[in-house]
Amino acid sequence: MSKWNWKVKREKLAFLALEDGTIMRGYSVGAKQDGLGEVVFNTGLTGYQEILSDPSYSGQFVTMTYPEIGNTGINVADMESRGFFANGFIIHELNESSNWRADESLSAALVARGIPSIAGIDTRALTSKLRDQGTMKAYMAVCGDVSEADALQKAKDWCGLDGQDYASKVTCDTPYAWDEDGSLTQSWGISDALPEADLNIVAYDFGIKWNILRSLRLSGMNVTVVPAATSVEDVLALKPDGVFLSNGPADPAAVTYAAKYVQSLIGKVPMMGICLGHQLLGLALGGKTYRLKFGHHGCNHPVMDLSTRKVEITSQNHNYAIDMDSLNDSKVEVTHVNLNDQTVEGIRSKTDPVFSVQYHPESCPGPHDPFYLFARFRELMTK
Repeated sequence: MSKWNWKVKREKLAFLALEDGTIMRGYSVGAKQDGLGEVVFNTGLTGYQEILSDPSYSGQFVTMTYPEIGNTGINVADMESRGFFANGFIIHELNESSNWRADESLSAALVARGIPSIAGIDTRALTSKLRDQGTMKAYMAVCGDVSEADALQKAKDWCGLDGQDYASKVTCDTPYAWDEDGSLTQSWGISDALPEADLNIVAYDFGIKWNILRSLRLSGMNVTVVPAATSVEDVLALKPDGVFLSNGPADPAAVTYAAKYVQSLIGKVPMMGICLGHQLLGLALGGKTYRLKFGHHGCNHPVMDLSTRKVEITSQNHNYAIDMDSLNDSKVEVTHVNLNDQTVEGIRSKTDPVFSVQYHPESCPGPHDPFYLFARFRELMTK
């Protein structure tokens, strides 16, 4: 399909089968490949490329609530990882790209990367259903050879994400040093000299995004990225000034090995965690996690920093949260709360130099309000 061809065949031959028995019809605009996933909705008006390439969306069908998607296309600079990780993409209206930055159209990129996508769906009705009834398992049928009854049964029978370790599926294979100069110059067009990197950190890759790595480098840190199952001994052998616990997909309670590693590192090295890394730190500090009804997915979630009483607008993507009542308040302080539902958005240890937040302070997509947290991490290490 030409990047300038805005016309798409609209016979509603594809459909989405939700586990509650609902069938929603549309037309295929991605790869001709059926699939299973948990359906979530994202309230962002844009940023679909960053969303698709965020490893935290592995295992999920992402529904965009904004009705028209695709007009800026796909380009190399805005990728947040080595590929697309969402299991599928659900939109209302596909607008093929007419933007000067586009290297390929959205539909062409989905086809090339094997991601099924369905358009023509009433995404606001679907969002209302998920908001009222909660996240659902679903089967996306785009090939035309699966009956509605079979698709519904496949959705019901699928294990879903509870109890599943997806961090091991999306992590890097081997350790690597982040190429900060090449990335920032080529992707962002930053030609000015970068700040001196006077700190060395190790970042656990549970599904890390590239802009996290850029943000750490812009904050004066050299970063070595390691796979999710890297032992504490191997991490400490790198003599890091700090350890970063990244974002990632699915159920934190299933990533038991990582929680044990984090627990062993507490007191040995300063740590900062975000998203899944935040949840793993909560588990390491004795807390518990639970599934939210429909999760937090979008770039407009208000969060209060309780130390300053300032409110920041944040980018989020998670289905699980730390149970506030499970935390030992003599050892753990809740530092941030979500103003929509009062869930835990940040914690810190009262005895050791570790802290974490539930959201994504690096944005991409999203606001830059929380970027100060990287400076807090620096301060934690330099003190």
